[in-house]
Amino acid sequence: MTLSKSLMDAKLRPARHVTLALAAVLAVAGCSMPRGAALQSEILRGTDTADSTVQVIEVTRATITDLDRWPVADPETRHHWVTTGAAPTARMIRAGDLLSISVWDSQPDSLLTTGDQRVVNMDHVPVSASGHVFVPYVGEVRVSGMSSEMARREIQDRLSPIVPDGQVQLSVSPGSGNTIDVVTGVARPGRVQLPEISPTILSVLAESGGISPSLRNPLVRLNRAGEAYAIPASELFASPANDIQLRGGDRILVEEDGRSYIALGATGRQEVVNFAREDINALDAVSTIGGLSNTRADLQGVMVLRTYPASLVRETGPYPRQQEVIFTFDLTSADGLFAARRFQIEAGDVVLATESPVPLIAQTITMLRTLRNVNL
Repeated sequence: MTLSKSLMDAKLRPARHVTLALAAVLAVAGCSMPRGAALQSEILRGTDTADSTVQVIEVTRATITDLDRWPVADPETRHHWVTTGAAPTARMIRAGDLLSISVWDSQPDSLLTTGDQRVVNMDHVPVSASGHVFVPYVGEVRVSGMSSEMARREIQDRLSPIVPDGQVQLSVSPGSGNTIDVVTGVARPGRVQLPEISPTILSVLAESGGISPSLRNPLVRLNRAGEAYAIPASELFASPANDIQLRGGDRILVEEDGRSYIALGATGRQEVVNFAREDINALDAVSTIGGLSNTRADLQGVMVLRTYPASLVRETGPYPRQQEVIFTFDLTSADGLFAARRFQIEAGDVVLATESPVPLIAQTITMLRTLRNVNL
């Protein structure tokens, strides 16, 4: 009897070892198995409770319509622009401009000319800070805000009591107030003098050597009279209505797109990804980083993590209910794929591909077999 029991214990001992090993391996697999991302269940754990501070939304074709109406989490001035609404305007005289005035008079007893010289030239007459120029026998004449033709007529009218048959010629050398500063993002930054007829922004960019080809998705900014405007270069080139007339004092800056998102998890690359174009949807974001790992990724567990400012959180309407929102995607269905194509990635988003539990199970089985072989 004792011998029989000993033989039975000997036969059962490997099975017990295997059972204990399996329990140990499963425990290890569940908490510390080496991997590049968490499981979807781990990330969403606790988000379905009443006191959760994280809102979870499954992105489908049924929910994407409402999501399209949500405000942008971190708005940036990228589409604030004026459009052409009038014909090109003449350059206006400003303080600091220099006027060259010529007065012609054929009268023999003229106060301005002599018998041998029928023209008087007054070169480089500055326009004062108050907008006036000094003309002999007339005094101060306000010319600021006038075109060169308007200023010529004004001076000629003011001279008519002195030289009734006199004629005036006038030319303007633009001062700093009648220039355009192209600050950065072009081949030749610098100051461009405003010609007689106001130029368009594309002509000024062309005169400055064009936008630098090294800039990624460039953004064109215009600072005018304390107001800031911005437009992506692609939109500026696409529509003639965006090619606006410039004014004296305008400043142009061309900058590289500074927006980015973070790619993490079971993807081809884990890195900070810069926006290569103006709009990037969820499928674009995944493909840009090399797609999902075909051995690790959970196609039903792709997520986008986004943080909204507290000022945008609302209890009703097309607004987030919490500051922290997780958008989930199921890329195994047509519904999920089409919804992902419409979902727009924003600056600062985290695109996360969670791990599939299948590779973990496979690793567990491999470890179990190894332990079993050792025991045998």
